[in-house]
Amino acid sequence: MERTFAIIKPDAVKNGVTGQILARIEQQGFRIVAMRLQHLSRSDAAGFYHVHREKPFFGGLTDFMSSAPCVLLCLEAPDAIRAWRALMGATNPANAEPGTMRKDFGASIDNNATHGSDAPETAAFELSYFFRGMELA
Repeated sequence: MERTFAIIKPDAVKNGVTGQILARIEQQGFRIVAMRLQHLSRSDAAGFYHVHREKPFFGGLTDFMSSAPCVLLCLEAPDAIRAWRALMGATNPANAEPGTMRKDFGASIDNNATHGSDAPETAAFELSYFFRGMELA
């Protein structure tokens, strides 16, 4: 079993599709290990996305991620990182496959409904950024 980090982003929460996304997560065989609704501060978002600090989209990204509550998740499944990324679809919803989260719930590359870790090292950092060890028992 592998664990990965996922976010249901502010646009999806505002659009009222959180329940649909959670249902699909469970239908696809993921176990939800931990989950929390949280309104990130701009500082929280900046720390989380620190690897993008020098990129031109950083300010807009941190503004967006701190604009409304999001749902933070620890998901577990065999090959969870790859499986969650496949279920999310391409970053740009216009390029995502039908039936993926971003195709069905995303509006644009900036408002694409979900986030997921891209590698085991990233998942470890992202999970520890938002969840204390005892929350992931």
